[in-house]
Amino acid sequence: MRLLPNHNGSARASRAIKTSSPLFCTGKSTINTPNDTRSPLESARIKAFVRLLPLLFVCYIIAYVDRTNVAVAKLTMGQDLPLFDSWVFGFGSGIFFLGYFLLEIPGSIIVERWSARKWICRIMVTWGIMAAATAFVTTPVQFYIVRFLLGVAEAGFFPGVLVYLTHWFASKDRARAISYFLVASPIAMILGPAISGLFIDIGRTHLVDGVSVTNPMFLGFKGWQLVYIFWGIPAVVAGIVVLFYLTDRPRHATWLTADERDALEAELAREKSLRTNASHHSVWTALTSPRVLLLSLAYFGIVTANYGIEFFLPSILSQWYSLEPANVAYLVMIPSLLVIPGQLLIGWSSDHFHERRWHSVLPVVLGSALLVLSITTKGNIYLSMVCFSIAAAGMKSYMPAFWALPSLFLTSSAAAGSVGMINSIGNLGGFLGPNVMGYVDKVFGSYSYGLCFLSLTSILSATLIAVIPLRTEPDNETPNS
Repeated sequence: MRLLPNHNGSARASRAIKTSSPLFCTGKSTINTPNDTRSPLESARIKAFVRLLPLLFVCYIIAYVDRTNVAVAKLTMGQDLPLFDSWVFGFGSGIFFLGYFLLEIPGSIIVERWSARKWICRIMVTWGIMAAATAFVTTPVQFYIVRFLLGVAEAGFFPGVLVYLTHWFASKDRARAISYFLVASPIAMILGPAISGLFIDIGRTHLVDGVSVTNPMFLGFKGWQLVYIFWGIPAVVAGIVVLFYLTDRPRHATWLTADERDALEAELAREKSLRTNASHHSVWTALTSPRVLLLSLAYFGIVTANYGIEFFLPSILSQWYSLEPANVAYLVMIPSLLVIPGQLLIGWSSDHFHERRWHSVLPVVLGSALLVLSITTKGNIYLSMVCFSIAAAGMKSYMPAFWALPSLFLTSSAAAGSVGMINSIGNLGGFLGPNVMGYVDKVFGSYSYGLCFLSLTSILSATLIAVIPLRTEPDNETPNS
């Protein structure tokens, strides 16, 4: 599979590009290479992929770990903080998304109208500080406050990046660019538990041959505290890197040649002009559009299932199979191994066939079915991991196609506002899912009813996406080959 397809848009230039390596090109030096036949547009697209996506990818890994590492920390945190039962963790995990809700829409519009790199820098520095501060909580109320402020700090990052990608990638490349960015979340679900698992037993008290043994602490910190501190630091560092490395728009890119900048800007402008009707939508009109509201509701149901299982999968495995915390941390990495190829495949296929709706629906239906089936596998850890892995792949793989849906009928600030709204309302499901899972476990002593609930919300969302009326993309934009 090629990273980028050939492009036949009207902005293609006729002369060959003469540049140095796209990875390190500054846009100032040229090398005459007779075999180099890329147009300025094609070269600019390649450079944009190579220059921008790796850093955004790393930032999203850090963001995802900082919001979900509580799932691993929970395995030993409750030993030192007896008041922290399943419901406290569920509520604290979910309240992050209430804070997250507040700045989503303003944040995405700020990226559209001001500066992506400055706004993302602000976001990352403040969320890194709040993530590390979680290590010092001692009461449920303190936990709720820090988690809420972490959500406020991180708000705007995800929709801001999605809006930022529209400044660089035309619709032919957008789902693929989004898929490369989104694959950071399953990578985070692998790296997060793997690294956090190295800390989790530090300072832990456990039984060895019937004798209570307490492991030594590190610099006065327990393992669950080190999990929060360790992952908070990279966010601050990456935020500073973003400020100096990202480029807001193609016209500001010194690492592109003048021809490349002009070609890419012309292509983006050409595509925008094809949706003249959509371009007249105001931000308010977009936010009150029935289609945007329905997409928000659909995303809400899927996010409810996603975060319900992500925050509680370690606890489910620990309850079902009485495993040691370090072993659980490594097991929860397995489902993400299927998510990575799933997201890349859906992103490529959605662009290739120029189809968004069913590339969003079918993976979610599959994930929902396997989530219910996982309940019947209790007692067989191998079958449980197979079901949870396929369920996770379905619940995550739909995202590249789904996030390309708003741009089918909205552009510019209207699209930016709609992305922020869909993400902010949808992520309130991140409050509902963990809360239901924690409450069900506290009341019934089992996660089975909670898993059924998560499956129901996701299948309802898939049904909603299947029936929402959506305008197709312009006819003169043919599928990629």
